[in-house]
Amino acid sequence: MNYTNILIAALCSIIPLHVTAMELPDLSMPESDLKFNAIKGYEDYHIVATHFRKDKNELRYILANDIAFKALKSEKLPMPEGSKIVKIGWSVKEMPTFPAAVEANTIQRVEYMIRTKDSHKEQDGWGYARFVNNKGTYTPW
Repeated sequence: MNYTNILIAALCSIIPLHVTAMELPDLSMPESDLKFNAIKGYEDYHIVATHFRKDKNELRYILANDIAFKALKSEKLPMPEGSKIVKIGWSVKEMPTFPAAVEANTIQRVEYMIRTKDSHKEQDGWGYARFVNNKGTYTPW
């Protein structure tokens, strides 16, 4: 029996062959005016960490754009202008192909931090945004 072929077939049945980007709503944070679409292209960012929040029952991915990723790899601090770190929180559901596991289901929240030319206005040099999914509609939080 060729276990490699069985494994490849199983993985192909559960791993999507492409990433579909979430439609980014036209929203802004009221106090900072940071736009939700400032993270356009996030689906091409690098995954730098994951964790599971038991209290929220959320699987969270931490992503970094190329600028932030290079700074993280080289331990360059402070991070340069244009760095973006995005955290996406997903609800989870049982995996149909492997019931002992859970997988990402619906995006519950998107949070990000960004260093921009205006970041000097922020106390720590970063601008922050948080958008929460409330029954299919995102709202600044």
